Amino acid sequence: QVQLVESGGGLVQPGGSLRLSCVMSGSIFRIYTMGWYRQAPGKQRELVADISSGGKINYVDSVKDRFTISRDNAKSTLYLQMNSLKTEDTAVYYCKGNLYRTEYWGQGTQVTVSS
Repeated sequence: QVQLVESGGGLVQPGGSLRLSCVMSGSIFRIYTMGWYRQAPGKQRELVADISSGGKINYVDSVKDRFTISRDNAKSTLYLQMNSLKTEDTAVYYCKGNLYRTEYWGQGTQVTVSS
């Protein structure tokens, strides 16, 4: 059974930083395209960033130059380093593993940016 478990969310002031982690178990992490998504209250879930098994990276425009996605295949772990956080980054953040037509989602971790 494939599981994704996120951690690292919390409350941070505007301009602060957080690092999210997502650990995969039950499958071969390195072959998956991995992504971070977020869902704010009343809004649709959106892609924040993703990274392919080959290391190709995409970011949504609103987080470029502030967020960095990375992966450690030896640890089966996906990361999202978030800097210069803004109030509009407040959301539940989810990680997703995608392999062909198969998707696995984590349970989400809350990120709140507020003074």
